[in-house]
Amino acid sequence: MKFSLFFEMQIADPTRQSERQLFHDCVAQAKVADELGYHCVWAVEHHGLYEYAHSSAPEIFLSFVAAQTTRIRIGHGCTLLPHRYNHPIRIAERLATLDILSNGRLNWGSAKSASRVELEAFQIERSDTESQWLEALEIIPRIWSSEVFSHSGRHFNIPPTRVVPKPVQQPHPPMFAACSDPQRAPGIGRLGLGALNLATYHDELLGQHVAAYREAADNAIPIGGGAVTNHFACTPATLVLKDDHRACCAGLRGANFFMQAMLHYYGQSRPIGPVNASRGTPSSEEIATFKRRRNTPRSQLSSVIGDPESARESIQRFVDVGVDEVILVMQTGTTPHELVMESIQTFGEDVLPYFV
Repeated sequence: MKFSLFFEMQIADPTRQSERQLFHDCVAQAKVADELGYHCVWAVEHHGLYEYAHSSAPEIFLSFVAAQTTRIRIGHGCTLLPHRYNHPIRIAERLATLDILSNGRLNWGSAKSASRVELEAFQIERSDTESQWLEALEIIPRIWSSEVFSHSGRHFNIPPTRVVPKPVQQPHPPMFAACSDPQRAPGIGRLGLGALNLATYHDELLGQHVAAYREAADNAIPIGGGAVTNHFACTPATLVLKDDHRACCAGLRGANFFMQAMLHYYGQSRPIGPVNASRGTPSSEEIATFKRRRNTPRSQLSSVIGDPESARESIQRFVDVGVDEVILVMQTGTTPHELVMESIQTFGEDVLPYFV
């Protein structure tokens, strides 16, 4: 089992000063994770999602992290592929450069984009996102494997061009795709891509999705002629502290903000913030209910919240259904930096060693 950190760069009630501090705090969190032996730092790309995700230039954040770490992998989770966000040549160039400078530590995930805020800001038709995503996915690994690259397709016509530099990893960095709906996992597996999933399902159902993904990945024809990444990851909301009650109070508040903020932007409307999400500590009844149901057969695999003992029980459930990597969402809009750092340390010392 691999353990990583996930950064949306969430911030409730931001000011320019607190937003600035957030970026430096996230770098500090990544550095501690590197020292403790975490697997990867994953950063999203979103635009205009006020409070929910201030990570609009992950390539810069991840480069900054790579320069200050030595072992931890550097993950785009994910680059938006519709070409008004990013042209595939520019993606191939940036990723190869980061792979070189990180000495081959890059993981690359891609996504289509779904929020109205982003699609309309960049004048992208929702009906085009699937085909643009697939065509860009076809192009990028071929750029990395070709001395002289050319392409003629529906969305891109590229004359013979020497696209440089080339990545360190051969044949290319591991490729992943966002999978907010696990029912899409087999399709992602058939393309030879790793699956980056939300964690919102009961054990049995999640296990079925993992099994369907494995079958597809085992028979994959990798897009763009690249290598198969047979890897299934989940992103649970997480806060692990020595004091179970303290972890539940802050962890549930953060998990609720994370989920409500997501729903705020991925509905039918086009909100521009602030996020319609609770910022207060859950009631004593809510906390008691969570503790009572946590890690029972009827509970969902959506969070890793509590003391190290309960966290180990939650992680074992992910192990039992065949998940390869748990990408921990510790940094949320309502969780102070000091608690995130404490959680990274506690998980790294009292949970991670049991599973690696």
